[in-house]
Amino acid sequence: MPAPSPPAPPVAPPSTTRPIVVLALAAFASQAQVRAADSALPQIAADFGVSVGAASVMVSSYLVAHGTMQLFAGPAGDRFGKFRTVTVAAALGAGLVLACAAASSLTGLTLIRLACGVTAAGIIPLGMAYIGDTVPSAQRQSVLGRYLTGQISGQLFGQAAGGIVGDALGWRAVFLVLGLIFMLAAVALALEMRRNPATRSTGTSDGSRSPGFVGGYRMVLGDRWARTLLGIVFVEGMMMYGSLAFIGADLHLRFGLGFTLVGVVIAAFGAGGLAYAAAVRVLVLRLGQRGLATAGGITLGLGYATLAIAPVWWITPAAVALIGLGFYMLHNTLQTQATHLTPAARGTAVAAFSASLYMGQPIGVTLFAAVIDRHGAPPVFLAAAVVLPLLGLWFAARLRARGGR
Repeated sequence: MPAPSPPAPPVAPPSTTRPIVVLALAAFASQAQVRAADSALPQIAADFGVSVGAASVMVSSYLVAHGTMQLFAGPAGDRFGKFRTVTVAAALGAGLVLACAAASSLTGLTLIRLACGVTAAGIIPLGMAYIGDTVPSAQRQSVLGRYLTGQISGQLFGQAAGGIVGDALGWRAVFLVLGLIFMLAAVALALEMRRNPATRSTGTSDGSRSPGFVGGYRMVLGDRWARTLLGIVFVEGMMMYGSLAFIGADLHLRFGLGFTLVGVVIAAFGAGGLAYAAAVRVLVLRLGQRGLATAGGITLGLGYATLAIAPVWWITPAAVALIGLGFYMLHNTLQTQATHLTPAARGTAVAAFSASLYMGQPIGVTLFAAVIDRHGAPPVFLAAAVVLPLLGLWFAARLRARGGR
C-alpha cells in the first residue's frame, strides 16, 4: 500500500501592503515629474530662446489636461480595475516623460507635457480609491496618510531635481532621470499585478458591475454628502493653494530673498506634510477625524497669520511648515471621507474629489492676483488665516452631525 503523500504546503495569502507601497512609488514618480518641470522652467525658456512667461504654456497645458482628465480616469478605474488603470497610466507616463528630453521645440514639449497630464491624471486618485476598496474603514486614514508619503516625497524630490540636476546636466537630463523613475514604478506595478490576484480585480469593491461614466457621476452627484465634500475641497483648494502660490514672490519682494533660499523655505511645506505622515496613526487615535479637521484648520490659520505679520524672513520656514502640517491634517481627513463615498463608483467619487481640489486652485490664484498687485500678499494670507480654520470647524460640525468621531 503506497504511503500517503505529504500535505501540500500552505499558500501564503496575497500581500495587502505591497500593492500600496508600489502605488506610493507611482505617486512619487507622478508628483516628481510635475514639480521638476516647474523648477526647470527658466532653463527651458533659455534653451528655446523665449521668455519664462512664454515657456510657462507647457506648465499650464499640463495642469489643464491633468485636472480635466481626472474626471474620466475615475470611471475608467471603476470599469477596468483601479490598479490596472494606474499600471497602464504609469507605463504610458514613463514613455512620455522620457520623450520630453528629446523635444526639439517649445511647441513639441508643450504637446508632450499635455499628454503627460492626460496619462498621469488618475494615478494618485485611483491609488486612494484602491485603498478605499481594500483597507477597512477603521484603518483607512492611517494608511492613506502613509500613502501620501510617496506624493509628498515626490514633490520635494522633483523640486530639488529640477534645480540640482538641471544646473549640473541641463533640463533634458531632469526628464531622463524622472522618466527612468516612472519606468521603475511601472515595472513594479506590473510585477505586482502578475503575482497578486487581488490587484487584478475589476468593477467595484463589492464585485458588482461598474455603473459606467454617466451612471457613476449620477450616483456621486446624487449623494448630498458627496456634494458637500466636493464643495469643501473646492474652497480648500481655492484658499489654500491660491495663497500658497504667492509665498515665493512675497518672500522675494518683501524680504529680498534669493530664489535658492525661497525654494528652501517653500520646501518646508513638504517637511510639514512628512511630519504629518510620520505621526498620522497617533494623531488619528488621539484626535479622531473631527479633531484632525479642527486642528488642521487652526494650524493652517496660525501658519498663514504668521506669514502675514512676519517681521523677519527667518520666521517664515516655521510658518510654511505649519501650513504643510495643517493642510495634510485637514485634507487627509477629507480624502478619507471621499474614499467612503459611493462604493459602487468609488474611483469616480475620488477622482471627482481630486478634480474639485484642482479646479479651485486657478480660481484662487486669479482672484488673489488683483489683491497682490494692489496691496501685496499679507491681506491674502490673512484671508486664508480666517477662512481655512472656519472651513475646518464647519467640516468637523458636519462630521458630528453624521455621527462621526
